[in-house]
Amino acid sequence: MSAYPIRALPLAMALLVTPLGHAETSVSENGESFSPTLEAHGQHYELIGSGVFTYMIWTAYAGAYYQTEGETQPQPLGDVPRLLELAYFHDIEAADFADATTETLEKSLTRYEFNQIKEDIDTINQRYQDVAPGDRYRLSWDSDTLRLALNGEVLYEGGDSETASAMFGIWLGEKPLDEAFRDALLGKASSEEN
Repeated sequence: MSAYPIRALPLAMALLVTPLGHAETSVSENGESFSPTLEAHGQHYELIGSGVFTYMIWTAYAGAYYQTEGETQPQPLGDVPRLLELAYFHDIEAADFADATTETLEKSLTRYEFNQIKEDIDTINQRYQDVAPGDRYRLSWDSDTLRLALNGEVLYEGGDSETASAMFGIWLGEKPLDEAFRDALLGKASSEEN
């Protein structure tokens, strides 16, 4: 009866705990991982939901939606600090992002609402860059500043709460690009229609 079993106990416990820890550190969507928490621009964000956006026959990108710590009730168009991260599976040109942004906002907003934010949207459209598989766009609002970043590089910084709500509304509003993707990002079960 040596002390060996006691010395081996911490190692055995570490081996048992490690796989569970890794399982809880991220969520995976079509091979893309998203952290359950993020730190950005002085804000601590917690994951609300994640999903995959499919356009026609293409699996276009995976996404995850976050809100500031403690705000567990989805408020994608409110003024709470929030963040949306999209991971792309295909090449997409900057001009396509700009066209889709303008077209979607013109459909979902009144002419007056669109004109109120048009200057900000025009600037954002000029800042988009081409993406390749594996690239990630991040849209964030910290209750003061809207930011658009590509792979960690901030491309746009400015806007106001109206611009932020309009941009988040593209994916999370009443007339999103895809309702199933919106509901997944908001943490809603896809089978809520009972």
